[in-house]
Amino acid sequence: MEDPETVDRELDNEEEEDQDEDWGDWGADDVEEESDSDILCLFCESKYSSCDALFEHCSSIHHFDFLSIRTTLNFDFYGSFKLINFVRSRVAENRCWSCGFFCQSNKDLQTHLHERVDFEEIKLLLDDDKYLKPFMQEDPLLYSFGQDVEGEDDDATSLEKEEIMKDLREFGRICIDDVDIIDAISSDFDTSNEDGREGASTSNGYSGMENISEKKIGSCIGVKELVSSFKGKAKDKHLRVSFANVVSKEIKNANENYFGAYSSFGIHREMISDKVRMDAYREAILSNPSLMSGATVLDVGCGTGILSLFAAQAGASRVIAVEASEKMASVATQVAKDNGLLWSASSDAGNNRYTGVIKVVQGMVEELDKSIESHSIDVLLSEWMGYCLLYESMLSSVLFARDRWLKPGGAILPDTATIFVAGFGRGGTSIPFWENVYGFNMSCVGKEVVEDAAQTPIVDIVDSHDIVTDIALLQTFDLVTMKPEEMDFTASITLQPKLEGSANTDSDTSMDLEQKPTWCYGVVLWFETGFTDRFCRETPTILSTSPFTPKTHWSQTILTFREPIAMAAGKPNARKPVVGVAGTNACPASSIHLRISISRAAQHRSIDISLETTTGTAGDGDGRKHSWPVQIFNLS
Repeated sequence: MEDPETVDRELDNEEEEDQDEDWGDWGADDVEEESDSDILCLFCESKYSSCDALFEHCSSIHHFDFLSIRTTLNFDFYGSFKLINFVRSRVAENRCWSCGFFCQSNKDLQTHLHERVDFEEIKLLLDDDKYLKPFMQEDPLLYSFGQDVEGEDDDATSLEKEEIMKDLREFGRICIDDVDIIDAISSDFDTSNEDGREGASTSNGYSGMENISEKKIGSCIGVKELVSSFKGKAKDKHLRVSFANVVSKEIKNANENYFGAYSSFGIHREMISDKVRMDAYREAILSNPSLMSGATVLDVGCGTGILSLFAAQAGASRVIAVEASEKMASVATQVAKDNGLLWSASSDAGNNRYTGVIKVVQGMVEELDKSIESHSIDVLLSEWMGYCLLYESMLSSVLFARDRWLKPGGAILPDTATIFVAGFGRGGTSIPFWENVYGFNMSCVGKEVVEDAAQTPIVDIVDSHDIVTDIALLQTFDLVTMKPEEMDFTASITLQPKLEGSANTDSDTSMDLEQKPTWCYGVVLWFETGFTDRFCRETPTILSTSPFTPKTHWSQTILTFREPIAMAAGKPNARKPVVGVAGTNACPASSIHLRISISRAAQHRSIDISLETTTGTAGDGDGRKHSWPVQIFNLS
């Protein structure tokens, strides 16, 4: 028998050899990657082979002295990392990193750039840990600036730096994927809106737009605490706990808390009471026998199991109902059993006999690999939609299920989804309400409410009479072919004033611009999902949340302008001199051009919406145009 100390020494030697071998491979790969990489300038399209060359360019051309700023603010590695992401995010908005001024184009921004005078404000902005998320994915500058800049902590070894960079890459990846939670970890998962509706559904298998009333969904470790412990890697080389793994555990804990809280029957009653919702799904399932008869159906996020019951009633041979909430999975099981539809097996004289068709599986859809045979599903069924369609990121779970289990040529219900936009007038705000409260004028309150609405999206019902522009299609999704990354998109549209029956104007609409203009106070977004004849051959149907159709529990999503925009059809009166910018009372706009971006936010199940608004008047060429400051909304 060998001496224990000898064995320990041999194991230590083997570990050292393995580490040396790994480091050799890492170094070779790293050099190869760097030699082939081009580092994009922070402000323009120029590319450089080294950080030194890039920083010299930024200092001499764009008045951005990275080294000087870093020294002045006494930034460590993390502060520098945040600074780079902060600048890239500002430049993407055509916004000055130094003073915050919005420019109309990148060319104007480069002309405007100037040296920073007050650094304290920037330092406060960079306290936000969201800038630890790489703004530009696979940004080579983030992974190499530490090698070209002096002043790194002496006790942070190159091994530890590489671990830091590896985890920061993972940090960015997690922030972008459908399990985004980094920012949410820093606060409670209480996402109540003003009307008491809370964040519902998830990207992990729960269906529906249900809202959690009077429920707080767990609280987790703060991001700052995680980052603080993460920074300890540079101080303690024996700490080898991966930051990404810690975050992954917090995501799991958050989901467990979320699904555990998702057991209020009031939520499910609200959904089942939504006649528009239920009629669309019931008709699509029960009125298309060629689709459902004898089919194997997967219901993602079954809740009470109502859609699974419809599928069984329509003649499906097998229905697999997936539900992440333990309580609701138990409820769905009992409901199926009480209605004689629960799948069960019994043995009679050595022969197995089966009754019922519904089998309820408790768990998140992404964790069911062994529970369902690959590509064995004929029909994928789910009610995944959220406010503004994409709130809650439930769609990613449906796409996951599609790629893993749907047969080639299999059906998805619904199979299309479309987001629409229109402008709304004064009646779509709370101003009229506050102007006469039991005979008293409280318009000062209405004004403040509208100002607040310009910063936060509102989920509410908009009367069709308050729509003052035409309707524009913002984005269409084909669930059969789309990829998860297509959930993040940017689209441009143009809205024009309604020619007839326009709301919120004091005179009849005509081509005579001597009339008072129509005022547009913002835009309203809604969606439709289609059960098209691609799969529903006998009876295709549409589920619409439009202001022009009966209301649903999704309502509409309202984005309010910082100030209303005056609109009028036709060309300006040539006999009357035009003064002011397009969109004002003196110069009504003939159109509103919008550039809208919707993306999954860092906070789990939330979405970010950016709104870029340009107004123009009809005339020669591009006419008179005016760009309004960009607005950023977070729907959570």
